[in-house]
Amino acid sequence: MSSSVTTAEGVVTLDQRRQRGLWGDAWRRLLRSSSGRIGLGITIFLVLIAIFIPLLMPYNPATDRNFPRRLLKPSWLLSEDVREQKNIDLLEHPFGTDDLGRDIFRRVLHGTPISLTAGLFTVSMAVVFGSLLGLIAGYLGGWFDTVASWVMDILLAFPSILLAIAIVSASNSPTAFTSRLGNAVSSLPVLRTIFDPQLFNAMLAVAIVEIPIFGRIARSTVIAVRHQEYVTAATALGVSGPRTLFRHILPNSLAPMLVQATLSIATAIISVAALSFLGLGAQRPRPEWGRMLADARQYLLQGSWWYITFPGLAIMLTVLGINLLGDGLRDALDPRLKSKD
Repeated sequence: MSSSVTTAEGVVTLDQRRQRGLWGDAWRRLLRSSSGRIGLGITIFLVLIAIFIPLLMPYNPATDRNFPRRLLKPSWLLSEDVREQKNIDLLEHPFGTDDLGRDIFRRVLHGTPISLTAGLFTVSMAVVFGSLLGLIAGYLGGWFDTVASWVMDILLAFPSILLAIAIVSASNSPTAFTSRLGNAVSSLPVLRTIFDPQLFNAMLAVAIVEIPIFGRIARSTVIAVRHQEYVTAATALGVSGPRTLFRHILPNSLAPMLVQATLSIATAIISVAALSFLGLGAQRPRPEWGRMLADARQYLLQGSWWYITFPGLAIMLTVLGINLLGDGLRDALDPRLKSKD
């Protein structure tokens, strides 16, 4: 006879809970969380835009010019006389136009795949290299652990944006390996519309800054579980060190790693946008949100508030959605919440 527990949804047997597993329970808790649902909805909405906008609304920023319509307010704010004079529909430019007469709404939409790809690429690199470094350091211990910990502490001691600026400045040298790698990556047909060499170097710099964060998470997990009975048993049965590390220890760090990765995507998007704003990331005419903010700042004092407002709101909405999703994942994957289910 199987035991049962009572939840908000009724009686659930322990056999059913075992079949659901950790990730099934986490998914249900995420959907019950208001912040998780909102964050997941915003994130899915942005991902759909990033996937379908380039297909449904092709855009070539190099040829996008319309000087007679430069620095127009959002079309729904224009008077009827101005719209008739310039032959503009009520919703033709809902976010207004920029200094070259380009539709800001169109450029903000096409900036979505750039920013999301930059965040995912940056965090993916940081997760791979950071977790690998932390797992090996925590498992081997000794001098390797000491050196790796010192390196991670030194990287964390620097202000992240200043360290990223230093790295990307060195990477932009024509003779640097990263510069040649960026040229190769940005020349690929699939990535040509998303990356340019400077943007690629900015993502590499942000990834290096994020590596010690994931390294410390992985290292702390290894230290916490490497003397547990199942690890000792695996070693006694002759399981090799790499298999023990990646088969038995790594899964224990996936939950905190996933939460941190989600939150780090938002941080990476802001950091890449900041580097582009400073001229160290995406270059004109690429519709990257940070680059758009840099182009718009000189027109803010002239009253062209819409030029800087909508790219800024796009960054805010993206970061808000991803942070809410990260908060929901953190609560959903917290083992202490299992007793409440």
